[in-house]
Amino acid sequence: MRKRHEQIATELLGQAYASLDERAKKVARHVAGRTPIARDLSQGPDSPPSLGQRAADAVAEFGGSWPFVGLFAATMLGWVALNGWLLASRGSTFDPYPYILLNLFLSMLAALQAPVILMSQNRQSQKDRLRGEHDYEVNLKAELEIMLLHEKLDQLREPQWQELLQLQQQQLKLLSALTAHLALRS
Repeated sequence: MRKRHEQIATELLGQAYASLDERAKKVARHVAGRTPIARDLSQGPDSPPSLGQRAADAVAEFGGSWPFVGLFAATMLGWVALNGWLLASRGSTFDPYPYILLNLFLSMLAALQAPVILMSQNRQSQKDRLRGEHDYEVNLKAELEIMLLHEKLDQLREPQWQELLQLQQQQLKLLSALTAHLALRS
């Protein structure tokens, strides 16, 4: 099997097996072993995500959704409406205009939400990188398999070409003999 890896690397990739990177070696092994390389990436990596990673994903998923925007807008409108009602009915509010306490809560929310969303984006970029590497491996294997198929087709066609050339040479000889025979008759 090892010899087949080296043969594939040399013939199809133009490099020695030892000089290939790990992904190309993996693809060469799969081509040599005739094993599939594609896998379901939706299952995720071998280790399950930690509690913090799952929390970051959940916060980022909710924080970037329309329900969050709706709740956020409703909370702010409720805050302003409650302060307005208290001002109209009692003459004082718990957070007078320009709503300093509301600004403090919004700043704290942004300060906590931003790093969590960044953590989730980092995890997503890792998933995208793994998906891209997997796509590269699958595409490289497909390309190598196509090259092998072309090679096999060429090997199958070579005897046919030889046979056609022989037939053509025979036809040329017959045609030459026929033209010589006709030239003698006239």
